[in-house]
Amino acid sequence: MSGVGEQVYRTAKKVIVAIIGGTVLALGVVMLVTPGPGLVVIIGGLAILAAEFAFAKRWLKRVKETGRLFARKIRGGAASREEPPRQ
Repeated sequence: MSGVGEQVYRTAKKVIVAIIGGTVLALGVVMLVTPGPGLVVIIGGLAILAAEFAFAKRWLKRVKETGRLFARKIRGGAASREEPPRQ
């Protein structure tokens, strides 16, 4: 592609990703207060946006880390209910 054609392609791709990702993200936020898998859709929207935008990549990484910590805490919570060994 020529320099101008490639620049137009990259810009168009960024705009399309922003529109689709932003729409999916907004639907996820709406689903937080209405019936639906809001958190899953928000993560999907961030994943779409992360394909083109660094800020979304950082947010997605933070959401994944928070999810892992939450899962670890839940799993650890079940183990902490056991009685401590007697001496």
